[in-house]
Amino acid sequence: MRHTLPVAPQFYVTAPQPCPYLEGRMERKLFTALQGENASDLNDKLSKQGFRRSQNVLYRPSCADCSACMSARIDVAKFAPSRSQRRIEKRAAHLKRRATSPWATEEQYDLFREYLDTRHAEGGMADMDMFEFAAMVEETPIRSRLFEYTDGDRLTAVCLTDILDDGLSMVYSFFDPAQEKLSLGTYVILDHIRVAQELNLPYIYLGYWVPGSPKMGYKANFKGVEVFREGAWEAMGDPARYDVDVHPLSTEPIAEQVAQIELPPGRS
Repeated sequence: MRHTLPVAPQFYVTAPQPCPYLEGRMERKLFTALQGENASDLNDKLSKQGFRRSQNVLYRPSCADCSACMSARIDVAKFAPSRSQRRIEKRAAHLKRRATSPWATEEQYDLFREYLDTRHAEGGMADMDMFEFAAMVEETPIRSRLFEYTDGDRLTAVCLTDILDDGLSMVYSFFDPAQEKLSLGTYVILDHIRVAQELNLPYIYLGYWVPGSPKMGYKANFKGVEVFREGAWEAMGDPARYDVDVHPLSTEPIAEQVAQIELPPGRS
């Protein structure tokens, strides 16, 4: 009889490169492959520990002398829209949502390019072509959906979303930068909260929040936001109490970080 042993994920670290959020700092990521029949279990488990998905890779910041980046999520039960968020929902109420399988189209790519050229012309995705965009959308080994928001026949916003066992993970979103009055980035998050409520899912995973980074400031505007800090989720409270100047000795060595990672049953 032939026996098959469970394969434990292998973790790796990227080479240091300039941080896209805090000027003058270097970033480094801890990552592992997301593949096989247990990919969903691994994604569910590591998402609860601050990891994010990009295609078939799970990653988490693991910088040598900084731990400013924190994974953020919204506790749906504790969320209540602010007055400005209620106004955003009202202004964008005419948009229609369609959830489809993750399949890339030229219309999506055109909107994606317009978004990048306007908002992130110097970012790491600035040179992404149609084939790379399709890979970002379609290469997913888990249950994912593409949320499209239309104004009549016009595509206005898109969000690639993973369905986790405890929530929705917003992998990447983009929208028409010309529709600034609609606050589409905020509206898409508000709509995901509504979907999570309908599905009785407790969390919306937003990606990383970085104190001191204008690009990430909007994530602190939602009531019920939690951040993953020092191995546990905590209510954010006042964003001003978080400091980007973290002492280098507060960052644990890579080996210790990996040793503390909890894996799904059957993996070690």
